Amino acid sequence: MTDSYRHKGLRKALVAELRTKGITDEGVLQAFMDIPRHYFMDPAFADWAYKNSPFKIEANQTISQPYTVALMTSLLNVQVGDKILEIGTGSGYQACVLSYLHAKIYTIERQQKLYEKTSKFISEIGFADVRCFLGDGYQGLPRFAPFDKIIVTAGGSTLPVRLISQLAIGGTLIMPKGTEDNYIMTRIIKKSETELVSEDHGIFKFVPFIPGVNGRATV
Repeated sequence: MTDSYRHKGLRKALVAELRTKGITDEGVLQAFMDIPRHYFMDPAFADWAYKNSPFKIEANQTISQPYTVALMTSLLNVQVGDKILEIGTGSGYQACVLSYLHAKIYTIERQQKLYEKTSKFISEIGFADVRCFLGDGYQGLPRFAPFDKIIVTAGGSTLPVRLISQLAIGGTLIMPKGTEDNYIMTRIIKKSETELVSEDHGIFKFVPFIPGVNGRATV
């Protein structure tokens, strides 16, 4: 894999575009500048890595458009040392962005083939501290709970109760919530065991949040 001056120029242009769309978190923008997004896609489609659009990857999944990744990361308000659970590893790009911000990342993928490929790949490119698991995202990772932050990179109609139970008091959960054509980016703040505060942050398209595992679970 190569990271040419051209690729770096494309990243610089993408970061400038993200700024115009309202992304102001300098840590997030620097992550987009420093992490070669084209590494996470088939080399034949490398130029697509820096377009602000989603792109299909293996197992009928997608790598989300850059703005979506940037917004979700910004909404998490990542702090150094945060313990973050990601549901839906996919290409691994979102997990690497979070790890770049010095958080401790636990990420679950339900597609066995994708899990095997991505977990090996992100370790090879320098993100070996990201802990990858094959499992059912609806179940979370109770043995590592509580988490300071949880990010769900697939859309669902309801908030999974098990994930809320694994969120620390004062913690934040980000998830696209609604129907397939009308997912609303939702930020949930857990004020107490019985009180949740919900915020809406625009409409997005996502693959659906599906329970179960396509392969043998290892969590």
